[in-house]
Amino acid sequence: MKIAIPTDGKNGLDERVAYHFGRCATYTILDEEGNVVEIIDNTSEHFGGRGMPAELLKERNVDVLLCRGIGPRAIELANNLGMDVYVGEAESVKDMFKLWKSGKLKKATLDDTCGDHKV
Repeated sequence: MKIAIPTDGKNGLDERVAYHFGRCATYTILDEEGNVVEIIDNTSEHFGGRGMPAELLKERNVDVLLCRGIGPRAIELANNLGMDVYVGEAESVKDMFKLWKSGKLKKATLDDTCGDHKV
């Protein structure tokens, strides 16, 4: 199992969790034990690349997304690609993973989209 967390940089478990899933600089990918597998740049169309962020992560066989903020289309696309999305508040990758592992993150629904996407 692979878990992806949107991040602001490449400092591994100590990196800050980005506020928005699609507009982060990097994605930190962990295994089910919380070890860093890889850190990738966000090369999605949000940054002049190709594809949507969820598609980029699915190419890396990610199963779970842990986010602070995420839009409704991203939730739907991730779910359609077979990824589970969880939302919550944590400053670091390590803390976000611990919250998820202990069952303290909420499985995201369309009601959990970030403020930028709510009407």
